[in-house]
Amino acid sequence: MKFPVKMSALAKPQLRRLLQDQIKKNLIVALTLSATCGFLFKTFVGDVRKKQYLNFYKDYDVEKEFHEMRNKGLFDSCAPDS
Repeated sequence: MKFPVKMSALAKPQLRRLLQDQIKKNLIVALTLSATCGFLFKTFVGDVRKKQYLNFYKDYDVEKEFHEMRNKGLFDSCAPDS
């Protein structure tokens, strides 16, 4: 009993422009990932920080903070209020 043996030709390896093709593929992947990560960072970190700063400075009183720090004696240039 002999089974028919079917031989298939192996695909030839790419010998020319291998480095250029790999660099092109890696560059496309790197640019896509960096743009995606940049957008996600801006969305989930940057915009949240902007919102937090906006909420903080919405009712922040500079004069009140100055007088509190002055009365605690943190400034050398002006004496605390009595």
